[in-house]
Amino acid sequence: MTEPLRVVIADDQALVRAGFRMILTADGIDVVAEAETGAEAVDAVRRTGPDVVLMDIRMPAMDGIEAARRILAGDEPPRVIMLTTFDLDNYVYAALGLGASGFLLKDVTPEYLVAAVRIVRDGDALLAPSITRRLVERFTTPGPRESPLHRDLAALTPREREVLILVAQGLSNVEIAGRLFLSEATVKTHVARILAKLGLRDRVQAVVVAYETRLITPS
Repeated sequence: MTEPLRVVIADDQALVRAGFRMILTADGIDVVAEAETGAEAVDAVRRTGPDVVLMDIRMPAMDGIEAARRILAGDEPPRVIMLTTFDLDNYVYAALGLGASGFLLKDVTPEYLVAAVRIVRDGDALLAPSITRRLVERFTTPGPRESPLHRDLAALTPREREVLILVAQGLSNVEIAGRLFLSEATVKTHVARILAKLGLRDRVQAVVVAYETRLITPS
């Protein structure tokens, strides 16, 4: 029997937490803790070892970005989904750079909330690379800058760099396979190797890296 999916909800609004808890538990998802501040969220994750954290970006004392940074720096960290009111938010971009698996708007539908939590638990990125690209294009500035995701791309083969560029352009594995005349399985292997060589968690981070290293530039 599959173990229930375990979630921590971190948001400074009690009504948001209560609403999300009701939606998730109704679908058989186990909400193991709630947190009102970033510090409480970090502590809750340490105590309960959840699979997924729903993390509000703006919270008192310690915001969601710092809380996510501390959580994702741990050993075998949970997946983190950022909660925000705005779909193009520079804080979301920062969170993606730290390793968050995506973001949700707080007015998300119950069905999508449940699907999102299950998607990231299974290891997939929540948001489409094309949406991530819009975030990166908006918040990446020209010239040198510090990036938590800066990586040396020299470890990649020419084919892997080619695949990374297409991933950053928002293409799916099927689309990349068609563009490069490869099998989908071969593309999946290339993507897995790219993530492993660059120390990335998912395709969302790969998109960010492609822009941060200027492998691809905003159009």
